[in-house]
Formats: sequence, structure tokens, C-alpha cells
Amino acid sequence: MLKDKIYDRKVVKKPWGFEYVALRNKNKLAITFLNINHKKKTSLHCHPSKKTGFILLKGTAKIQLGLWKKNSYIFKSPSKLMIRTGLFHSIEAISKNGINALEFETPVKKNDLVRYEDSYGRKLKPYEGKKFIKSLKKTDFFFKKATSSIDQKYKLGKVKIKLKVYKTFDNIVNQKDTTIFAVIDGNIIDDQNRKLLSVGDIIKTGTFKKLSKYFKINKSITLLSVYS
Repeated sequence: MLKDKIYDRKVVKKPWGFEYVALRNKNKLAITFLNINHKKKTSLHCHPSKKTGFILLKGTAKIQLGLWKKNSYIFKSPSKLMIRTGLFHSIEAISKNGINALEFETPVKKNDLVRYEDSYGRKLKPYEGKKFIKSLKKTDFFFKKATSSIDQKYKLGKVKIKLKVYKTFDNIVNQKDTTIFAVIDGNIIDDQNRKLLSVGDIIKTGTFKKLSKYFKINKSITLLSVYS
């Protein structure tokens, strides 16, 4: 089994397009940038032991949840989806120019993968090995490690992306209700120090507004936000 770090700063070639790790927070979280070409789709697969979530940045996707095709739903950018451990899912690009998305996996375990169906002959096969990887280009989309002194800002098509460290709810709850947030580091706790929101969770501004009334940020929280 390949170590997960072998994929850092590497592009993994897929029959449906490509992907690469755009940011890693040790072994707690990896953000993978996905490029899926028009009418192509991932395998119908699940992750038995890790939590995953998606933020669709560009295009329109059809996402199947579970083993039955009737449980397929249309997502348009920007939108989000959390997928529980063990749930089979597949993502298909139905927009003409394909789709771009960010996948959040917690913890980082690339080989935590079970393929049930695949259009490219990979059924029951593991995650791609060394012969499918190559180095990133300077033009590839990549995040830097977040710091409290610098806000990172990016733009991809019609959406804007920000990576920022927050110590209070003030600058979170005043953002648009449609803003999507992903927790990169830190958590929100109650008065007994129990975690209510942690690394890899994806929510919108409205949820933060509700949480801010009764709970607190534990020292600081690093968030990636997506908005248009």
C-alpha cells in the first residue's frame, strides 16, 4: 500500500480527468481538487472509514448516492454535499465544459476505497499507483498553509474562494447566507469542551449564525469559504 504523502504535489491521472491534493493538514484532512470531463463519471465507490465532503466550484454535476441510480441528484455550482462513512456515491459531469470540485477527506487515507461499479474496468481495484502520478504544474490550483496574519483569496470562474483563520464569529456570521464554509482546522465547542463542529465539516453561514448564539470557537478556527 502506498503512503499517502506520495500523492502530495502530484497530479493523479484518471480515466475521467484528473485530481490532486491542493492542501493537507497533516493526516487530519486533505483537500483534493477534482477535474471531471463532460459526460465522464467517477466509479460508484465508498470510503469505509473516512468522512468525505464536496464543494462544487464549477459546472453541473449528477451525483448518485447509494447503489440505485434512481437516487441521483443534480447539483449546480456553488453547492455542497457531505457523504457519510460507507455510503456509495458517484459524480458525473453533465455540463459541457466538465466540472471542478473540492473533495474533503478526514482522515487522509487514499486507499480507503471500495469500488462497486466502474465504467473504465477498475471495479474492485485500489486507488491509482505510481504509474498514474506526475508532478504539479506552476499553474495548478493550490492552497498555502493558513496563517492568522494573511487571508488567502482565489477565484475560479464565477466563484471566489478564501482561506482564513478566525478567532470570533463576528466576521463569519456577517457573510452572505449562501456562503459555503469548510472547516480546515480547529473546532467549535460547548461549555463542557465537547466538539460540535470539527475538521472536514461543511456548512453554510446560517448554521454558523445559530451556533454562535450558544457555543464558542476553541481558540481559533481555519475556514475555507466559497461564494459567488
